[in-house]
Amino acid sequence: MSERRLELYRHLLRVRLLDERLVQLQRQGRVAFHGSCAGQEAAPVAAGLALEPTDWIFPALRESYVMLVRGYPLARYLAQDFGTSLDASKGRQMPSHQSAREVNVVSWSSCIGTQLPQAVGMALAAKRRKDSTISLAFLGDGATSHPDFHAALNFAGVFRAPCVFVCQNNQFAISVPVERQTANAALYQKAAAYGIPGERVDGNDPELVLEAMRRAAARAREGAGPSFLECFTYRVAPHSSSDDPSRYRDESVTATWLARDPVALVRRRLLDSGQLDEAGDRALAHELTEELEAAVRAAENAAPPPLSSLFDDVYAKRPWHLVEQAAELARLAAR
Repeated sequence: MSERRLELYRHLLRVRLLDERLVQLQRQGRVAFHGSCAGQEAAPVAAGLALEPTDWIFPALRESYVMLVRGYPLARYLAQDFGTSLDASKGRQMPSHQSAREVNVVSWSSCIGTQLPQAVGMALAAKRRKDSTISLAFLGDGATSHPDFHAALNFAGVFRAPCVFVCQNNQFAISVPVERQTANAALYQKAAAYGIPGERVDGNDPELVLEAMRRAAARAREGAGPSFLECFTYRVAPHSSSDDPSRYRDESVTATWLARDPVALVRRRLLDSGQLDEAGDRALAHELTEELEAAVRAAENAAPPPLSSLFDDVYAKRPWHLVEQAAELARLAAR
C-alpha cells in the first residue's frame, strides 16, 4: 500500500504542477488555450494506473494527462500546446487536445460526446478478435444529455462491449449546472436504462477512484460487459482559459470544494502515516518542477512543424492534386 500510495501521489503532484504551469503560460500569451483539471486529477491518474498499457483511452477535455502516467515524454506532451515540431499531431490540433497512438490515447474533439461511440466501436472490435483489450471513455456531466451518450450506452449494453464509461461530474457543463440539463442529477443511474451497472464514487478521493476503475476494468476484461462510473467532483477552476465562472456560480461553494483538494488529501494521508515527511515532499516538488521547466524549454524552443507536413496523413498514397500543391508550396517556401 505504501509504495502504491507514493506512486499515486507522485503522479497527482506532477499533474497539478503541470496544470498550474500551463495556466501561467496561457496568461503570459505563450500558449493560446488551456482547460484546467485542477481538483479533477484523480480520474486521469487513476485511469493510467488501473488499465493495461495496451488498453485504449478516449479522453475529454481534462483527461489527456493519462498519457504522462503511461510514460509519454513530458516535452512532447507540452509541444502540443506550443504547436512545435515535437508535437505528435504536427500542430494541427488546438492546445489542450493531446493524444498519441504510442500510448493508446485517441485524438478527441471539442464536440461533446463524440468519443463515446468510438470507444464502444473499439471495444467491440477487440471482442470480435477475442482480444483481452478494453476501452475507457471519459465524459463530463453535460455529455449525458447528448445523443452520442445514449447511442453509445445502448450499443454497449446490447452487445456487452468491454468498455468502461467514466463521467467526471464536475457539476457544470461550461456554465450550465447539472439541475438545468437533466431531471435526474444522479447521473450513474442513467446507465441502468441500458442494462449497464452504474456507480458513483467520490471523485476527490484518488484512492477510491483508482479502486473503482480497477473493478470496472476487470469486469470488462472478464467478459461481463460495460460499466458506468460517475466521479462526483467539482470544477474549481474556470471551464477553460476563455471562461469567467464568477458570472454564473456561487464562488463560496467553490471555496468549500477547494478544501477537499484530492492532491492534498493523499499528501495528508502520507504524512499522517509516516510514509512521507515534509522534507521529502519539498524534495519531490522540487524534482518535478525542475523536470517541468526543462520540458517547457524543450517544447517551446523546438522548431515549428515543417510546411511539407501539411500534406501528410491525408491519404495513404498522395493524389496528383496534392502532389502539385506540395510542389508549389515548396517553391514558395524556397523564395
